Amino acid sequence: MSGNIAAPVSVAVVGAGYWGPNLARNLLACPATDLRWVCDLELSRARDVVGARTAVSVTDTFDDVLNDPHVEAVAVATPAATHVSIALACLEAGKHVLVEKPLATSAADAEKLVAVAERSGLVLMTDHTYCYTAAVQRIHESVADGTMGQVQYVDSVRINLGLVQPDIDVFWDLAPHDLSILDYVLAGGCSPVRVAAQAADPIGAGVACIGYLTLQFESGLIAHIHVNWLSPTKIRTTIVGASRRIAVWDDLNPTHRLSLYDKGVDLCGDLTGADRRQALVAYRSGDMVAPALREKEALQEVVRELATSIRAGTRPRTDGEAGVRVVRVLEAAGRSIDAGGASVALAAEGSTER
Repeated sequence: MSGNIAAPVSVAVVGAGYWGPNLARNLLACPATDLRWVCDLELSRARDVVGARTAVSVTDTFDDVLNDPHVEAVAVATPAATHVSIALACLEAGKHVLVEKPLATSAADAEKLVAVAERSGLVLMTDHTYCYTAAVQRIHESVADGTMGQVQYVDSVRINLGLVQPDIDVFWDLAPHDLSILDYVLAGGCSPVRVAAQAADPIGAGVACIGYLTLQFESGLIAHIHVNWLSPTKIRTTIVGASRRIAVWDDLNPTHRLSLYDKGVDLCGDLTGADRRQALVAYRSGDMVAPALREKEALQEVVRELATSIRAGTRPRTDGEAGVRVVRVLEAAGRSIDAGGASVALAAEGSTER
């Protein structure tokens, strides 16, 4: 990150529910940002976020934020269904925008936000927080520089006894984390071609509470994501298997988050013949390395990236396009569920297929 920022970026937070307080805290702590407003429909909740002794203004009127010429950027932390209308109003008011995941609830709306931001020369950033963790950054670098070899599979589990959301299902709530990690690790351009999803609502909540998502890529790579609101245990693990190394990330293990294994399976013999069954299987068992990672709060890196992108005119690593790619997969998952779990083609860019 560049530290050459001329002046702190003046930011407002809209939404003081679950995620808004975390954004406000990090914006206050970051030297590159200046928190000016916290806006929430419940004024008391906004006041609780900023505390009694503060120069930060609070309001329950969104127009106060839009009409303040000193506000350069807005961080949106409201329910998913409101992301587009709030972000669009901010962009049209000439303000840069950071949007909590998911960027939108449809690919068409997400693409609209990207188009408006591009046309206006404004930064549109998706808060894919896990992409700013040291562990995911290290996996990304190891894939990009060829250390891990060709990625062959990804297995991700994100389960806990969590809050059943009234407006979105477990896919839209939890899977954006894993999809954004996958998108970043594979350098964004590697989009799946087919998606299959299975879902269950055993408690009768009216939305899927348990989900299994499978993504297929042209390269032969397969990725599987398991999300669950009903598990009595909390698990946050991701395995990235590649031809040279296998990365295992356990986000709940603060002393040993990332392990890189020099282990795998190789095929030896004549692989060009008609009968590949004659090939020999060789198991490679080498060292395991646990890289030393500099522990830091990922959200602090998110707000710093926002400020840097605004001041330097650069694209954030989780820009609007990254948000669009995640939403496209979530939409495809919905089509798959409607088709009884069948594998469906990922909608092409600009498609409004549902």
